[in-house]
Amino acid sequence: MLHINDITFRYGGRTIFEQATVHIAAGQRVGLVGRNGTGKTTLFKLILGELHLDGGEINLRPRARLGRLAQEAPEGETSLIDCVLAADTERTALFEEAESCTDGHRIAEIHERLLAIDAHSAPSRAASILSGLGFDAEAQARPVSGFSGGWRMRVALAAALFASPDLLLLDEPTNHLDLEATLWLQAHLAAYPGTLVVISHDRELLNEVANRIIHLEGGKLNAYGGNYDAFEATRRARMELQSKAFVKQQEQRKKIQSFIDRFKAKATKAAQAQSRVKMLERMELVVPVVEDRALSFDFPDPEPLSPPIIAIDHGVAGYGDTVILRGLDIRIDMDARIALLGANGNGKSTLAKVLADRLDLIGGQLRKPGKLKIGYFAQHQTEELRLDETPFEHMAQLMKGLPEAKVRAQLGRFGFEQERANVKVSSLSGGEKSRLLFALMSREAPHLMILDEPTNHLDIDAREALVAALNAYDGAVILISHDPHLIELTVDNLWLVGDGGVRPFDGDLAAYRKLLLDKAREDRRGGKAEKTGDAGLRKADRKAAAEVRAQLAPLRKAAQAAEKALEELHRKQAALDGQLADPGLYNGPPARLTELRLQQAELARKVEAAEIHWLEAQEALEAAQAQA
Repeated sequence: MLHINDITFRYGGRTIFEQATVHIAAGQRVGLVGRNGTGKTTLFKLILGELHLDGGEINLRPRARLGRLAQEAPEGETSLIDCVLAADTERTALFEEAESCTDGHRIAEIHERLLAIDAHSAPSRAASILSGLGFDAEAQARPVSGFSGGWRMRVALAAALFASPDLLLLDEPTNHLDLEATLWLQAHLAAYPGTLVVISHDRELLNEVANRIIHLEGGKLNAYGGNYDAFEATRRARMELQSKAFVKQQEQRKKIQSFIDRFKAKATKAAQAQSRVKMLERMELVVPVVEDRALSFDFPDPEPLSPPIIAIDHGVAGYGDTVILRGLDIRIDMDARIALLGANGNGKSTLAKVLADRLDLIGGQLRKPGKLKIGYFAQHQTEELRLDETPFEHMAQLMKGLPEAKVRAQLGRFGFEQERANVKVSSLSGGEKSRLLFALMSREAPHLMILDEPTNHLDIDAREALVAALNAYDGAVILISHDPHLIELTVDNLWLVGDGGVRPFDGDLAAYRKLLLDKAREDRRGGKAEKTGDAGLRKADRKAAAEVRAQLAPLRKAAQAAEKALEELHRKQAALDGQLADPGLYNGPPARLTELRLQQAELARKVEAAEIHWLEAQEALEAAQAQA
């Protein structure tokens, strides 16, 4: 489908690609990954012909249709459904020609072609895609101009999916989606009939959709089979082997050089010394593994407060006379880890603003201690940064009177060392701007952090750093995110926001995904589905289903915890096996080998016990599910 052969591209004095080669076969679903700045979007522009190569060539299969996610949101008074239908340019052109054509033979050809491309089912297909991305039938009939930029970008995504080109290029397709639309998109892309290349930092999307990964690193395009998890494991194994090979070769070179140095002056050994010089010259050097510096975040821990830190009784929230949420009875403690679920527009951000003290309740009562400090992160805040100032100047204004060392220490917690702290905001990447917002909002060690879509501009490494930092943080966290991986690894409770209220969800994210699928099936059958949460369940069964979920939740959490503990032990075993596989170990002190053997035996005992515990937890869960 796509052949990229020995391409070289330089921009602004920097080499982005240097003799890079990769081939993508028809039907493959490829995840294009790499740290920010490695050239992922640049590669798309080269494929599309928007940039020109300095060397090499890019060839697309003849007559193959190439499509992309538009970078600009659509505009105008065209309805959403018509905007999406227009993306199939062949269908649109055929219908227009059919209206004016008078040649009977040509009219027959047009209708034959319309039948071949299934043109008459197009409106239902377009409506189904729009529905999956969060637009109901009423919204689909409204003009594009009536929606905000984020929602219009969803329309652009719907158009790209509807056009269904032979090769589809998607650059961060989940950035403007909520969790519900993201889960739908994962399922849709996993069944995409053509060839797909997607740039994404969404780990779960890459795992669910991709069957091949292309990694951009060092100006090269390195291909790996499988999804993102498979790529990560394979790459790590390759790096470990390369590192061992490098160490072994260096030791070999050292011995040869030692022989040369000792005997090059002796007549009887001169020929042998010279042969070893030639051996060194011919030896193909193994390149040392140079890993990028790991990025880390560090949220300062707050002083403890007595629970609850926020309580709302009979709360009503909204804007002016418009009520968005009512009947709010909420309690948040210092150890709360909560994700807010529900489609965009249901009130998640409204609730976040109330909790962040940025929106007053219309009715009811909100109670909180006077010493409570709240950190609030919202993606739109990047627009409030002053482009002509540096991160240090931003932080110094908020930390007036404190020594420069403390200002720089807070920036350093989020990867802003001396050099990057003095760069103007206008020159920072999207991910760096997000990290600056984290640094600014956590400067006073908040007791509660409210994070509204915190990962939109973070690459995968930065997202993993955020996961680690949130899990190490001692305060409360309220999270709104379209990233299932982030939610699953950082929160303990799920709250559903919808139908004008907020209520706990007793299941996990997998159960929520199932409910969304049930809702979609119910909608396709023409049934009247609920807007959130328990959609697809008959009203009379809801209470019983909730009780079953509540009974299963502790067993499910116990099984998941046992599985994670077992996985951690397996990782330790693999690391220890790697140490024991090092030939150099057996030439070293015997005490070290004995110590590692004892550790190996102890780990084996722990793994055996953990496996039994995991099996018992799984059996208990399965037995309870069978009874339910």
